[in-house]
Amino acid sequence: MDDMRETVYGIRVIFNTEEEKMSNELQVRKLTDIMAQFVGFTAKKLPDDVIAKLEELRDKEDSPMARVIYDTMFRNQELAVALDRPSCQDTGVLQFWVKCGSKFPLIDELEGLLKQAVIQATVNTPLRHNSVETFDEYNTGKNVGKGTPTVWWDIVPYSDQCEIYTYMAGGGCTLPGNATVLMPGEGYEGVTRFVLDRMTSYGLNACPPLLVGVGVATSVETAAMNSKKALMRPIGTHNDNANAAKMERLLEDGINAIGLGP
Repeated sequence: MDDMRETVYGIRVIFNTEEEKMSNELQVRKLTDIMAQFVGFTAKKLPDDVIAKLEELRDKEDSPMARVIYDTMFRNQELAVALDRPSCQDTGVLQFWVKCGSKFPLIDELEGLLKQAVIQATVNTPLRHNSVETFDEYNTGKNVGKGTPTVWWDIVPYSDQCEIYTYMAGGGCTLPGNATVLMPGEGYEGVTRFVLDRMTSYGLNACPPLLVGVGVATSVETAAMNSKKALMRPIGTHNDNANAAKMERLLEDGINAIGLGP
């Protein structure tokens, strides 16, 4: 589940001939700086597909208060860009989805440089300090720590290219997240009941309007990962499987019928 003000962006890394001649140290430094700027940009500007969807929702809204809230969201976006600062005070915990070729020249350094990029972005953007060491109970002040930022890997054999997607997991959008194991035979009805129960109990805490990621799999951890991947898709796209796409549309209609608004 995702607050639509949270942001997902992707960047593709391809080294040109001049960059290939750089030393490894210079390549790492350059990519670190690029990713630090990219993380900062992610905090300030919503993706185009999110903006387009918010505009569509505003135009359909017949509640005067809801339209005021939508207008405030757009004004907030304008000010974030004009003033060069994050569009939300909760810039979340950084997560990266890395689709990386096995022959990408900086694959060994990538996880370390992403952590350094987050530290730089925390100072330069700036980002709110959100990384807390769970059992030691202290804020690192850098948005990094054990397991933070989170990096998920998809390795592409024989490729020398790399795609990096950033995701800022804010507290509001993360709170309703949940996973369960359904009893055999619960089927589509069980999935629907689980999703709608969660939406009616915790959905309001996630700053509507919402993107809701739903994952279905043979294990709870795979289902949770699939739900995150669903959030990374462009708004308006559907699952390649016809039955899954139909369920997406039915769930969307059901969640909208609850009446959670901005």
